[in-house]
Amino acid sequence: MSDGTETALDRDAAAEGEETAPRGRDGEVAEERHPAIQKLHERKKRHRERSRPVRIGVVILGVLITLAGIAMTGPIPGPGVLVIPVGLALLALEFAWAERLLERAVVWADKAKEQAASQTRGQKIASGVLIALAIGAFVTAAILWDIPLLPV
Repeated sequence: MSDGTETALDRDAAAEGEETAPRGRDGEVAEERHPAIQKLHERKKRHRERSRPVRIGVVILGVLITLAGIAMTGPIPGPGVLVIPVGLALLALEFAWAERLLERAVVWADKAKEQAASQTRGQKIASGVLIALAIGAFVTAAILWDIPLLPV
């Protein structure tokens, strides 16, 4: 299962039962991971001890939740952007590709949070005013053009 990037130190640590540092694609030791991903690795260890039917159930649930989140971002209105990472977190217990996607989503969310926190007071006020105007425009259009709020 070696990809050629394993060092003698890694082999010695693995032989002693120690965990080796995560490595990037080029074999370099990866930078420290996000705390949420570190917690995921702890859960992953416990998850590996569960029975096969439970693990299969977690994968099926993860797929269903992720598909529901994708549907909520498109034709069905809902909080899809919040639901997709939940499904990816379940899938990341079994699959490395889901862990990579989840890590990208977590890092993106952290950057967005930092950008929102670094806005000036004037930018925050302008954003609030624009959102209020957009809601007012929607309500006005709904009343004037008799747009049903619930498609019944």
